[in-house]
Amino acid sequence: MAAAGSSWLVFGFSTEEAAGEPGPGLGPRRLEPGPGGIRRVWPAWSYVVVETGAGLELRSAGRRQRLRGWREALPSETHVVLRGAAAARAWRRGAGLRSAAWSRFLPRGPAPRPLPLLPGGFALPRPPFYRALPAGLRARSLALGTEHVLLLGTGGDVHAWGGGRHGQLGHGTLESEAQPRLVEALAGVPMAAVAAGGWHSASVSEAGDLYMWGWNESGQLALPCKALAEERAQGEEAGAGAAALSPCPEPPEAEATTFISIQALPALLDLPQEPEVSGVSCGSRHTAAVTRGGELYTWGWGKYGQLGHGDDASSDCPRRVEHLVAQGLWAEAVVCGPWTTYVCVREPPDPPSSTADCSEDPAAGTCLGPTLPSAPQDQTCSDSVPPEPNSEPQVGLQLHEG
Repeated sequence: MAAAGSSWLVFGFSTEEAAGEPGPGLGPRRLEPGPGGIRRVWPAWSYVVVETGAGLELRSAGRRQRLRGWREALPSETHVVLRGAAAARAWRRGAGLRSAAWSRFLPRGPAPRPLPLLPGGFALPRPPFYRALPAGLRARSLALGTEHVLLLGTGGDVHAWGGGRHGQLGHGTLESEAQPRLVEALAGVPMAAVAAGGWHSASVSEAGDLYMWGWNESGQLALPCKALAEERAQGEEAGAGAAALSPCPEPPEAEATTFISIQALPALLDLPQEPEVSGVSCGSRHTAAVTRGGELYTWGWGKYGQLGHGDDASSDCPRRVEHLVAQGLWAEAVVCGPWTTYVCVREPPDPPSSTADCSEDPAAGTCLGPTLPSAPQDQTCSDSVPPEPNSEPQVGLQLHEG
């Protein structure tokens, strides 16, 4: 039997700030649950799509838009891709979400893998909207970065391809790859999850170990970052101490530190107290991980408070989000937007296995919960995305450059 219900908190850049309005501040905000609570979230930069008990909603500053008949979303700033039982379609944002830019028929069959995966390939949140996968590649899940793709195979193997100039593919080079290529450094270690950020990557093994690779420009790999060390030194010279940036406890002497800007091979990351990791997500230049003990750790770029520590400090060291600990909240799942962090929380579960409400299974339950400061109320729009048709949709591509 589950304990108290769950809710979603958000840290970082707000939809109000994206619209040029004053933001709600650096503290956590509780997402307004909507009918039946919030089950899943898909954040873009200026808006977020949420799944409530009544279906999908697109939420932006001062607006809510129902997406009737659709089950999953893949948002970007130019388009939003939606998938239902019979079709996947894309609409161009700013065009009223009325005339589809792309549509693809989905055959009947077993339960689908989560977006971006589609039968035979995967969806993209901007033109050309669809790419095929090699026929022999069996995918469990897929993650999209700004320039690269990570695929988790059904056997726990990881393949990466796309842009590689920041080492984000994990192949040990800075070369790009046109086709999926096995990340050999992870071979033999079954993975349970993968995540792709702007130009960095992460994976979690079935044993709960966390691996990271790619660009470390803002400390998003939790490796010593020269830019942050220089900013800390400047702050100390100005009398600001460590308020502007967050170093690791007992940092090594500067002359003994090996700064890392790019890590082109997966590296094992030990969190403080070495907890086992259950999930990871990557933003543009920050990372968040949930442990099997219900704790949330964040690191990397923090200008908009997306690390959840109540300030705008960046960090090249994983830090536990103490707000959740102070409120007695158990972190169940985390999803990073480009400059935001969304975390599903609940009262500590009893028994510990009662964490299904924020899983990828929409039927697992809703996310209700503790009373916390709410994000500003949105107004419901009267118009909505046309519902998924009951009849077979027209197959084909109608591409519009974004």
